Amino acid sequence: MLKTIKILFILGLLGALSAAAITYGIYQSVKDKIPTVEELREIELQVPLRIYTADHKLIGEFGEKRRTPISYDEIPPLLEAAILSAEDTNFYHHPGVDVFGLGRAVLQLITTGEKQGGGSTITMQVARNYFLSFEQTFTRKFTEIFISLKMEQELSKQEILELYMNKIYLGKRAYGFQAAAQVYYDKRLDELNLAQLAMIAGLPKAPSRYNPIANPSRALIRRNWILQRMLTLGKIDKDSYQEAVESPITALNYGIRSDIEANYVAEMVRSDLYKTFGDALYEAGLSVYTTIDSRKQIAANKAIENGLAEYDERHGYRGAVVTRTDLIDATQEEQLDALSDIPTVGQWTPALVLKLEDQSALIRLPSGERHTLPWEALSWARPYIDHSRRGSAPKKANDIVVEGDILYVKPDPELTWKLSQIPEVQSALVSLNSHNGQIEALVGGLNFFQNKFNRVTQSKRQPGSSFKPFIYTSALTQGYSAASIINDAPVVFNDPNLATAWRPTNDGGKFYGPTRLRQALYRSQNIVSVRLLDEMGVRPTLTFLKRFGFDPNELPNNLSLSLGSANVSPMQIAKGYAVLSNGGHQIEPYLIDRVEGREGEELYQAKPTTVCTDCTLVEVSIDDLLASEQSQESNAQEANAQESNAQADKSQHQVDNRQMGVFESADGDKILPIAPLVIDPEVNYIIYDMMRDVIKYGTGRRARVLKRDDIAGKTGTTNDGRDAWFSGFNGDTVTTVWSGFDNSSELGRGEWGGSVSLPTWIDYMRVALDGTQPSYIKKPSSLITVRIDPTTGERALPGQKNAIFEIFRKQNVPAFRTSPSPTSDDKNGANTSNTHQDTVLEDLF
Repeated sequence: MLKTIKILFILGLLGALSAAAITYGIYQSVKDKIPTVEELREIELQVPLRIYTADHKLIGEFGEKRRTPISYDEIPPLLEAAILSAEDTNFYHHPGVDVFGLGRAVLQLITTGEKQGGGSTITMQVARNYFLSFEQTFTRKFTEIFISLKMEQELSKQEILELYMNKIYLGKRAYGFQAAAQVYYDKRLDELNLAQLAMIAGLPKAPSRYNPIANPSRALIRRNWILQRMLTLGKIDKDSYQEAVESPITALNYGIRSDIEANYVAEMVRSDLYKTFGDALYEAGLSVYTTIDSRKQIAANKAIENGLAEYDERHGYRGAVVTRTDLIDATQEEQLDALSDIPTVGQWTPALVLKLEDQSALIRLPSGERHTLPWEALSWARPYIDHSRRGSAPKKANDIVVEGDILYVKPDPELTWKLSQIPEVQSALVSLNSHNGQIEALVGGLNFFQNKFNRVTQSKRQPGSSFKPFIYTSALTQGYSAASIINDAPVVFNDPNLATAWRPTNDGGKFYGPTRLRQALYRSQNIVSVRLLDEMGVRPTLTFLKRFGFDPNELPNNLSLSLGSANVSPMQIAKGYAVLSNGGHQIEPYLIDRVEGREGEELYQAKPTTVCTDCTLVEVSIDDLLASEQSQESNAQEANAQESNAQADKSQHQVDNRQMGVFESADGDKILPIAPLVIDPEVNYIIYDMMRDVIKYGTGRRARVLKRDDIAGKTGTTNDGRDAWFSGFNGDTVTTVWSGFDNSSELGRGEWGGSVSLPTWIDYMRVALDGTQPSYIKKPSSLITVRIDPTTGERALPGQKNAIFEIFRKQNVPAFRTSPSPTSDDKNGANTSNTHQDTVLEDLF
């Protein structure tokens, strides 16, 4: 007996030693895979890039793994109870490895030949998810055990559970329970009820098998099993259990839903940051706060959609997306399946025509709801022929649609739904804070997912007459006044920079004769603009345009520049108009205000070039802008033009250098660079006042509906009607709208900047300016207002009845007159002596 005991003891000792040796050998083979204490403490989750508006509304998210980390304190107690009941009942009592659980799993494997039960604790799952692969090998399992034991020594149970809650994969690209709550229920974890918490607690075991969307029956069984476990373990009472198991499945695939639709903005931010962070951008957990104002962005989206819909409907109905007569007698489920294949785009929703009456149509919507379209919702749909022609007006519903048509409808405040179609024409809008360049709203096209081309920044189109204010500002700087007279008469230019002789015309072919510049601008008279540029000289004007942010090398070096023949983007036009809006300062548009790391630490804070009005100067540095300009214009061919403009240049030189440097922001948080003053405030106010007349009397008259006396702007339409613009501003905000076809097709007969883009601008600005006080450009006290003769632009005679008031710079005030002066064909206001070097001009009458 004693001998037997000794043998058993020796065998046991040898077994123990062998086990220790084997364990040590395994440890030596896997020890390099065991993380250090520092690595355990510095675990970082892969968190996607998130982009927000200035008021913290989510715009977009980029990253393969949807994850929103939470702390242990944010875990709902019922969720913790559900997870522990399902995954690791003994979590708070084992050292990281549940020996009994492992033994039970091994016994099942030996007796059945299959792995049935889970022997892994939550700690082991965390070890596997953070440090190991999912390969089914003994080496990996032993490594997992060693890491788990070490984790339990270095981390608290709460820290381990927090890592588990944030790392585990739960299907539908959701990593962590907070992300799962959003993906499946579009709620935060603390908003879920017991049944919903139990549902997502069942996902870690097999996210695809127990997915409530893909496999609702299995998911329901798993959920109710967890609820039963919670009841058995005393985590919930019987009433709570009964209510939860009787709850229906409410999970849906919500994905990541942004608060604000601004996909072009999100892509701009992503693209910009990718240059710095590379692929790490999608896992680093960055939060980017843009300058976008959510209220204005929503208004911009709606204005673009409504503006394009109005244009599209004016040009006729192109027909149904597809006709499916087989769906007329199909089941509702089959009809809804067919509708699900047609995308919803913005406000446009697909619908199936079920039945026609004489002047109405019964439709089914993707929600399953049926609705009758009355004649008022259909009658606009004259057949489309081309952009300038439509067919005859319909008389009955079957002149427009047939049963089985799948078409688009859009909401209507009076009709509920209205027949519509997704426009083929495009539009873009950008709105800036003109004091610092903040982009407050941006829409790069009708629908980002159909076409990701951003027309605000990437599209270069001709701005037409919306470019004229820049030419007129140059003229005012060179000594012209708003009362200067230019003869609006037919003319031929033989410009060496043009292939053939050029005969510019006004829209409509009408000529007005001698015209004041103020009138010419609000009437958008082409001949005046061309003659004006000819008198000033193209090259000096190109140099001047740098003050608005344009690169002279990218602009045409000929007289067509006066009519907006340059290829520029809406962003460039908005940047140029911002100079006029803020009193003459050059700013730089920007979109990213700040970037924060995963812990909320500041990684970047924008310091935009800002107009300094009521601020504290920190230091002033002199930057000789015009010296650079003049050095580029030193060739002999421009000597005469420079001599005639020397006095104006000298004055402007002083203006440009008057406000350069940096200043402290009003809140004292930032030192900001001062926006340089590039336009004389006197000139800037006069051009602003002239552009206000575009709204009062000219091509922008529709904007009077806003009842704002502080707004100014300019329409623009290219000669062939391929591009339609409107840019407008007050003293705080500048907004540019472009409309046209991507393939440069003509917009059609009767379409102009005032009919296509101005309505969109009005819809947006109605919201953007709502609740704001009038913001006028400050009028310099040095300007002088006098009465003039509206025909000649000269000082009015005493008692002259048709005299009008005009604003002048002191040096341009017309002389007093006591008797009428003779008129002459060459009277051009302040600059009748300018030479014509670049062109040969022939008056035709």
